[in-house]
Amino acid sequence: MDVYEAVTSRRAVRGFTDRYVPREVLERVLSAAAWAPSGSNLQPWHAYVLTGGPLAELKKRAGERVAAGDPWDEREYEMYPPALKSPYCERRSAFGKERYSALGISREDWEARQRAASANWGCFGAPAALFCYIDRDMGPAQWSDVGMYLQTVMLLLRAEGLHSCPQMAWSVYRRTVAEVLSPPDGLILFCGMSIGFEDVTVDYARTGRAPLDETVTFVDG
Repeated sequence: MDVYEAVTSRRAVRGFTDRYVPREVLERVLSAAAWAPSGSNLQPWHAYVLTGGPLAELKKRAGERVAAGDPWDEREYEMYPPALKSPYCERRSAFGKERYSALGISREDWEARQRAASANWGCFGAPAALFCYIDRDMGPAQWSDVGMYLQTVMLLLRAEGLHSCPQMAWSVYRRTVAEVLSPPDGLILFCGMSIGFEDVTVDYARTGRAPLDETVTFVDG
């Protein structure tokens, strides 16, 4: 698979089979992803990979919280600006409409939307998951480095025939994740990432992208 195909075929998959993902494949991906760029080579990412019993335990604990109606943990970072201006608010709204329409859920059906969102805590059936932390003393530039690292991971997974789904949603169940992983106190959970082979029987609607002239300006000589 060439780089262009990896980029254009990458998407947030929300339906995986239980097919085993070999550890050597994950090690190969993460070893190569370590070459992702980072300012002054800080490499500010801290990744934990769960499979088998530990992942099953996390899914169980998260599912119990959902069933009990436990409130979410307070996020340790702001996911979106409180006043999201144009064109970003329109793009976010369009994404939500496409996502839930594909599931046959209306905008007004809050309970159904919550049920769909709860699939996050089962990692959409994936047999492997990555949880990415960053030191709380790091700044915006290092958070950008973590984003580049995660994108590199996702593209390398495509090269291995795997799919993924990055999930900032796990930040609201960060205490449950910490119960299983026991990360150092100085780390903040940025996101989880479900990893596995796509379940092609699960319908999806792929979110489009803005036309080039909305996001890119060419200044020609």
